[in-house]
Amino acid sequence: MSDSLKKVIILAAPSGAGKTTITKYLLERFSRLAFSISATTRAPRGKEQDGVEYHFLSLAKFEGLIDQNEFIEYEQVYEGVYYGTLKSELDRIWALGKVPVLDIDVKGAIRVQQQLGAKSLSIFIMPPSVAALRERLLNRQTETEESIQTRIDKAEYEISFSNEFNAIVKNEIIETACADAANLLIEFLGPEFIK
Repeated sequence: MSDSLKKVIILAAPSGAGKTTITKYLLERFSRLAFSISATTRAPRGKEQDGVEYHFLSLAKFEGLIDQNEFIEYEQVYEGVYYGTLKSELDRIWALGKVPVLDIDVKGAIRVQQQLGAKSLSIFIMPPSVAALRERLLNRQTETEESIQTRIDKAEYEISFSNEFNAIVKNEIIETACADAANLLIEFLGPEFIK
């Protein structure tokens, strides 16, 4: 793929804002998109597989790749837990003639956007309100009240960066948010690419 076609779609949001659902919708709707598999030092959960949901790396391996400048972005999201996007992952997707979709942390998204400039489209998925976000996290029934409060505090912090993104998609109704995100992609990539 020529450098002029090497574009990237970046989605970021607070936990529970609907980013994963919107990402899945875009990947199903547009065949020329491909999910960029992030690297992490956290342990696999449930049935997660290495190289499918994440590239699961040891802390030593991850830090070695940092030292070798192999990441376009990385972040220590929680104490002792890194997430990052390998440059080789973007190259793999571009070699397939596709556009990588990055579903990443807010700070990482801003970092990628700063490096790629006009070759990236960054979309911040905004929850309808912090109260609605709390309700969504409670409805998942997967976390303690303390961990939900930690996620809410982090969400408020992340929302403060939303104006640094190319676009904000407010997720009040998921179908509308998916359509809004799709329209942004068509505008960015052009109708001939999104077939």
